[in-house]
Amino acid sequence: MTDAQQSRDTLAAQLRELRRAAGLTGLELAKRAGWDNSKVSRFEHSKQLPTEADIRLWCSLTDAQLHIPQLIAAVRNIDAAYQEWRRMSSEQLQQRTGRLERQATAIRGYEPRVIPGLLQTQAYARTILTTCVKFIGNAQSVDDAVSERLKRQEAVRSASPKCHFLLDEQALYTTVGTRPVMRAQLAKLAELLDDAQFTIGIIPRTAPFVATTTGFAMYDVDTVRVELATASVSITQPAEVALYDKAFRTLVEHSKSGSDAAKMIDAALTLRR
Repeated sequence: MTDAQQSRDTLAAQLRELRRAAGLTGLELAKRAGWDNSKVSRFEHSKQLPTEADIRLWCSLTDAQLHIPQLIAAVRNIDAAYQEWRRMSSEQLQQRTGRLERQATAIRGYEPRVIPGLLQTQAYARTILTTCVKFIGNAQSVDDAVSERLKRQEAVRSASPKCHFLLDEQALYTTVGTRPVMRAQLAKLAELLDDAQFTIGIIPRTAPFVATTTGFAMYDVDTVRVELATASVSITQPAEVALYDKAFRTLVEHSKSGSDAAKMIDAALTLRR
């Protein structure tokens, strides 16, 4: 999704320039269009893709009607890219992620609700992927997706990148599968605390709010991967990657590792016994 995201960023920049060239503030444009105040900001910061009707109205209000065909074509291309992602199987998505992981010398990740993919047991991964496939509504092979996830784990072991994962304490308690599945997963997580290749930090439930972010993975210092409900987005813009790097470093400051993390995992295990 790298190209689609970059196209989306380019579209956002074009809309912003048209507004500025018209001498309008975001609030003024929103008022004239009859939109809520935040809609213009969402368009200009790639948070929301405008519809074709939105494009026509934007260009009308900024006296930029000549730009309508080009901008509508951009919207259609971006939408087509997202539709392509939706048609991809879970196995194909696992393969894409695997390529990023094999090329990286350092992998960092943050997960708020579940155990990160590279740390999952086979049974835990199967439950996660089955749920995701069911939610999306596609008839995909869960067996193939699980197989690819396990291959990713083996490949990372062989490539030996340094891995640093952060997870919220909630991830220890989110129920994935049966009690035996959860016990095995938590036991594996405890074992990985002593693995030199992995650094695992757990952010306590009482930690202060420090950053607005969903789960993400960082590969070296140039690519961030974010899994959304409707798309998987690869971010390569340096300024945006820097913000994710800042978020990760800030979250690290509030995480617990080593024996403190082991105690938190043991407490979660006790609940499942």
